[in-house]
Amino acid sequence: MSAAKRKRRPHERARASVRRARSIASVRSGGPLGLRLRAPRSLLLIVDVHERLAPAVPDAKPVIDRCAALMRAAAQLSVPTLISEHCPERLGPTVKPLRALARSEDILGKVHFSCADEPALLQRIASLARPQVVIAGMEAHVCVLQTALGLAERGYRVCVVADATGSRTSVSHATAMERLRMAEIMVVTTEMVLFEWLERADRPEFRALLALIK
Repeated sequence: MSAAKRKRRPHERARASVRRARSIASVRSGGPLGLRLRAPRSLLLIVDVHERLAPAVPDAKPVIDRCAALMRAAAQLSVPTLISEHCPERLGPTVKPLRALARSEDILGKVHFSCADEPALLQRIASLARPQVVIAGMEAHVCVLQTALGLAERGYRVCVVADATGSRTSVSHATAMERLRMAEIMVVTTEMVLFEWLERADRPEFRALLALIK
């Protein structure tokens, strides 16, 4: 092993591992994953927006509203949506506005902080064969962060929606976004996701989706 490789820092090794995983996923998905989101290749994952957790998160209502906007847009554009619930017997179910937009079979429980470490959830994600995963939810620095890192390690192109995620403190949220960027995971906004999914202004869904972000 060369001296340069021995001196490579841990975060540099992690980045190299993620790049290798993405290359594998690119081959398996039949083409490059690309930097732009595409509705036919995307999956929306809403992480742990619980009735008992949300009140502890500042500005929880705007976060929930943006999660709902993403779910409505996903439904319009045939993007599958999954919702995770972390130990719901302790944290309660998903908040009603989001639960009302989901099918019961698309809400899955977990005990691991990362959805990528929960066998049933990971199997469900894999079964959808969508290489791009858009993640929103709570908390940004724990379950959202670990889920994003875990799915990136497994070769998915992951985007975390900054304005549709929340933490109990602003420092935790900001630090989570910084760490994601260091891991070469894309940090986006709700509006960015919707317009990339749309691709063009002459689609029949354009006006309905535009109303979601006004």
